[in-house]
Amino acid sequence: MPAATTYTTLQEDVRRYLERGSAADADVYEQIPRLITLAERNIARELKVQGFIRVMDTDFTSSVIAKPDRFREVVSINVGTGTGNTSRKTLLPRSYEYARSYWPDEAVTGEPEFYADYDVNHWLIVPTPDESYPAEVNYYEMPVLLDDTTQTNWLTEHAPQLLLYATLLQAAPFLKNDSRIPMWQAFFDRAMAALGAEDLSKIDDRAATRKEA
Repeated sequence: MPAATTYTTLQEDVRRYLERGSAADADVYEQIPRLITLAERNIARELKVQGFIRVMDTDFTSSVIAKPDRFREVVSINVGTGTGNTSRKTLLPRSYEYARSYWPDEAVTGEPEFYADYDVNHWLIVPTPDESYPAEVNYYEMPVLLDDTTQTNWLTEHAPQLLLYATLLQAAPFLKNDSRIPMWQAFFDRAMAALGAEDLSKIDDRAATRKEA
């Protein structure tokens, strides 16, 4: 069984593939951690799989709500309503302009219906909640980025090949080795497609199970 990928072993693999980056090759040696970070951010921006989904349980008590750390994109937001907040209602996404037009006076309160991006770190909830509503936010997150103290994350555990190819793809322009870009791009695209197909299969299986139940 092959050894698990870590931040340290990933750097070693990148050096082997590039045949560059030894301690004596200072420019490349120092750039490899940056290339890995760029690769992680690129994957998180392009890949939407269950492994990147997190759930934030909170309470909506005001019209402006803070987004969680490493937030990327909303999957869904629902709030508890009714007697004892036992019913769940999904809030609908709207533009900031629509939300402000729909509910211009924050001092007026009601049961939340919509959410919008208030700024990069907050949502706007309208109507302004008239009480404390238990809320469940499903969202895509940016995985914890690798470094010397964070040796593993979801990508090293579940998609090490994708992370390797993404890093090599970032390295090619830095090394001015443009002829390698199509090859690494093809490997990267293939790994992305395989991971996406595997995740879609899980979603289909889950849907079939619900129907059978």
